[in-house]
Amino acid sequence: REALETLTGKPRVKRTMWSRRAQEYEAKINSGDLVSIAEVVRDLFRADDQPEQSYSERQIFEAATSRLARELAAMEQVDEPTAQEKILEILRKAAAVHNKDKEIA
Repeated sequence: REALETLTGKPRVKRTMWSRRAQEYEAKINSGDLVSIAEVVRDLFRADDQPEQSYSERQIFEAATSRLARELAAMEQVDEPTAQEKILEILRKAAAVHNKDKEIA
């Protein structure tokens, strides 16, 4: 549950070099901690109206999303594609909310 709540948070984009961020993301995924994995998914998610991801960003995003979807599928007793769609739906809704916040500010 806490991991799913993490997905709704505002993405944190660090301004460090990509190679360093990639290492941090990989470490979070490999930690097995669902909240850490959810942070990676949230931070690397790109809504349709956002800039394209690089190949390596997409690879890390897909690895993290797949890992989170497997855990969610086991918890909710659904198949992995269903769990993955639920994760993406949460991310899309959160992105829409955060984009509205930007327009207001």
